[in-house]
Amino acid sequence: MDPNTPSLLEPEEHVLSTLERDGSRRWLRPKLSKGRFLTLRRWVGYALIALFTLLPYLKINGKPAVLLDVIHRDFYIFGGNFRPTDTLLLALLMVTTVLTIFLVTALLGRVWCGWACPQTVYMEFIFRPIERLFDGRKGVGGKPARPPAAWRTGAKYIVFLLICVHLAHIFMAYFVGVDQLFAWSRGNPLNHPFAFLIIAAVVTLMMFDFCFFREQLCIVACPYGRLQSVMVDERSMIISYDPARGEPRGKLGRKKRDALADKGKPEAERTVSLDIMERFGGDCIDCHECVTTCPTGIDIREGLQLECIGCAQCIDACDPIMDKIGRPRGLIRYTSQEALKGKHKRLLRPRVLIYPAIILAVASLFLFLLMTKPPADVTLLRQAGKPYLTLASGEVQNTLRLRIVNRDHTTHNYTVAVKSPDDVTISMTNSDSITLGPGKSYTEPVRVTADPGQFRQGRLQVVLTVTDGDDFSTDETFELLGPRAQARDEHPDDSEPDHD
Repeated sequence: MDPNTPSLLEPEEHVLSTLERDGSRRWLRPKLSKGRFLTLRRWVGYALIALFTLLPYLKINGKPAVLLDVIHRDFYIFGGNFRPTDTLLLALLMVTTVLTIFLVTALLGRVWCGWACPQTVYMEFIFRPIERLFDGRKGVGGKPARPPAAWRTGAKYIVFLLICVHLAHIFMAYFVGVDQLFAWSRGNPLNHPFAFLIIAAVVTLMMFDFCFFREQLCIVACPYGRLQSVMVDERSMIISYDPARGEPRGKLGRKKRDALADKGKPEAERTVSLDIMERFGGDCIDCHECVTTCPTGIDIREGLQLECIGCAQCIDACDPIMDKIGRPRGLIRYTSQEALKGKHKRLLRPRVLIYPAIILAVASLFLFLLMTKPPADVTLLRQAGKPYLTLASGEVQNTLRLRIVNRDHTTHNYTVAVKSPDDVTISMTNSDSITLGPGKSYTEPVRVTADPGQFRQGRLQVVLTVTDGDDFSTDETFELLGPRAQARDEHPDDSEPDHD
């Protein structure tokens, strides 16, 4: 589209910070503003990158610290083993996590986005520094004066690709484990095409994100950014511009700067008379440093916006400007909307009391269930096919499937026996016991045989005891099926018409 051609639908202002008014992409090349918050964010960011990388390698009790084995439905989270039967535990863990996010957001706004989100951490501390290096803007940022040479652009994307391949393998290690990943990495991709395609897809998505989509993931795709407006209130600590100090904004001339700086006096003794303030306006000199350094391209002076990820780059950009013109720091700062209006700061309000109370209750229930969870899971299911067989001896036999999961960290030998009623026998198909290592599971067909005279209306309730001979023992109740006609012959009083 010709930029000189007027558009009938052209909006009066930017719809998105990443779109020009004609709808084309507005590429952001934020300047790098060095300051105390950038230094802290770097420490946090590089520590998180190390944590994200090492977590799949760390082991607790011989198992990965974090492993989300979706295929085998086996999850390890910081020493805890969760299986599909732990739906309640997983639900409580998820509720606790979500409520914690609500609480943190109510207190500190989008601190997660600006300080800990993997998208921000990798984008701001890995990919943008590399881009600045190849664009000739190392340590400075901003748009290069002229397009970089083709070899620089090509080399940049090759480095991006290598990093994305590395990150894709780290990502995959969370789902298959590092041992399986190493085995795949050393083998032929044709031997594990599905895994190879998944890694290739992840690499493609990462290249799309970090090379093209970038900050738009936070602005238009992240659901957390969309929901933040209902999580924060006027007392939430967010990054804000102080319009009472800054407005009316305007360029600062030398005389005005000298007058405001009150040169020749210590900073504590500097004063600004009302007539100077009235003549020269607010502290904001409209230098646009806070705008050009924003990684999402917004103007923080326009108030709270969904696009703000709380990275504090605008604070690091503004503070040195205030130092230069002799004004106190904090024109842009962490504060609340209520404080900006001159109201008394109140940390406590209903939501920051209700959230912790619910979190405490849910987390306590989660820990209680986790601590009292038995060291083994036992499941009895009816075998597919005929519900029962009548043996040549006249006895009735039900075949069941006994599934045992060893949740303990040591090997156990499990046996099964009939607790009640008497005269019911049980036998396992392959052996008399089941030996399982830590975290292992096994399904064994078992045959339960009973005299037909014990059935009532074709049903017989039995109790089976599964034990490892040590600390674990559980009773499982199961209803056997048998012939209804046999029951009528031997127990005429209990018989009922057969409507089939």
